[in-house]
Amino acid sequence: MKPAVPSSERGTRVALIFALVAERLNTFYEHGQWLTEAQGATLAADWLARSQRSLPLAERRRLSALSDELARSIAGGLSREAGLHTAHELTEALDPNYRSELAEFFMAECERMLDAAGA
Repeated sequence: MKPAVPSSERGTRVALIFALVAERLNTFYEHGQWLTEAQGATLAADWLARSQRSLPLAERRRLSALSDELARSIAGGLSREAGLHTAHELTEALDPNYRSELAEFFMAECERMLDAAGA
């Protein structure tokens, strides 16, 4: 059994999955293609570097894969118009001052996914 991840690290992982979901949905709806796991891991490294944090490549790839799974699930259940709205809403919610029930729902879903994957 893996040791528990400290809450601040866990929060970083949840936020990272959320940010990658937002980026994946934006890329899908704007360009009609999905980011690869490697592209997601690179975006994760960039995002972490902005806050002077880091995670090993294997962990970034794991979180990238989780974000891909969630983003595809979201897109699979929405019309294009609803998907565009959702992608926009999640991107706006990357600003900590922006409040959104939709974003809060998907943040909780990111947390659930991380827990289910064995954070």
